Amino acid sequence: MSVDVAPRLAVVGHPNKGKSSLVATLAEDDSVAIGATPGTTRHAREYPMRADGRLLYTLVDTPGFQRARQVLAWLVRRAEERSATAADRPALVAELVADRECAARFPDEVELLRPLVEGAGILYVVDGGVPYGPEYEAEMEVLRWTGRPSMAIVNPIGSNEHVEAWKAGLGQFFRVVRVVDALHADFETRRRLLLAFAELEADWREPIEAAVAALDALRASRRRRASHEIAALLADALGLVVERRLEPDEDPSRHAAELEVEYKRELVRLERAHRRRVQAVYDYHDLEARAAELEVIEEDLFSEGTWLRFGLRRRDLVSAGAAGGAAAGGAIDVALGGASLLAGVAIGAAVGGVLGWLGAGRLAELRVIDRPLGGRLARYGPSRNPNFGFVLFGRARYHCGLLARRTHAMRDAIDLDAERAARQPLDSKERNELARLFATLRRPGLPAAARAEGVASLAGSAAAILEADEGRPIERA
Repeated sequence: MSVDVAPRLAVVGHPNKGKSSLVATLAEDDSVAIGATPGTTRHAREYPMRADGRLLYTLVDTPGFQRARQVLAWLVRRAEERSATAADRPALVAELVADRECAARFPDEVELLRPLVEGAGILYVVDGGVPYGPEYEAEMEVLRWTGRPSMAIVNPIGSNEHVEAWKAGLGQFFRVVRVVDALHADFETRRRLLLAFAELEADWREPIEAAVAALDALRASRRRRASHEIAALLADALGLVVERRLEPDEDPSRHAAELEVEYKRELVRLERAHRRRVQAVYDYHDLEARAAELEVIEEDLFSEGTWLRFGLRRRDLVSAGAAGGAAAGGAIDVALGGASLLAGVAIGAAVGGVLGWLGAGRLAELRVIDRPLGGRLARYGPSRNPNFGFVLFGRARYHCGLLARRTHAMRDAIDLDAERAARQPLDSKERNELARLFATLRRPGLPAAARAEGVASLAGSAAAILEADEGRPIERA
């Protein structure tokens, strides 16, 4: 078989055992209908997995078995009438699928068996959280009659209490049995499962291995594209200014509050637009409306909690500021915004010290700019706060980490303590390099070529950090 021939795999089983979740996860398609009500899937539907326009494999979501015993009885009776052998069984299944009376009596079974008759392989999904029982053996026997290459997937929904019993029972019907949490399977688990598909049929080895290589390349491509989006966000946000033209002798301070509000509003808009673009990179199309785990970055960008969670600490900020070309004293002055900035604020000494260094309340300053052709401008921005770039970068990094770890089957919140999971330290080399690049990108009047070079360098640094994140769990405080 040519590597251009993509395998088709029909995901079959009892209702509500995670079939559609497995399809959504392996096809990386969040349009797959998933519901707790039996019968959510009524018709077989194909979900192709593509990378760079090339079809890698196709998953077929199917209805659940409803009348497996009656179907098996029909097949056995027809075989006895014809003195059929085991070699005739696939033809009898094809006959059942083509029979109009059977389609009326067994609509779900006919619908799920049709792709098998047409040549698809079998992925039989069971719930490892419920006891193994003989009622499932009728389903497995019907599938065995198709003669198609098959694998069983034990999907532990909420519990793995009965996984071993399932493995023992399934092993008598299927040559390959794997335990996979369809809802939370990480990239490496999905990769290993795809490689196991090659064990089902010799002709599938080449196309499956090619598909896995393409998925590896897709992962790297997504990481690079997401990193470029992060770099572009940082360049836009760090260089952001908002302005008002001043009348002769007009007091610029009257515009200070209005310009600050506009400045912050534009920063929020930039970050939200960035987030949507990154979600599109990872092929998520309806995530913000339903993903509660993103609440940690939906908080006010300018809140103390946000800056505590994503900004640098005192020692790291001084080190990074020095490495970025800023004098430590100057970095302190900008971060503090004046020794009296936090005077009278009722906070504990330890937290107060940290917040003073983070400086969430002092992003930029109002300046008066003389225009070359005459007149003046009241300008707010760009930010000179040495911690602001790290806060934005930390939020974007955390967002990408969620997307890279999330499966397309997830419809509800991940059981993740985002308050603690967000702590992802940077080593001194990473901090210093980022500080240097942030300082470059916030430079006033930066030429376009220098900006492009800075964005490319920052994208490269971000990609290296994201790649390291993919190889380890999010660190918890």
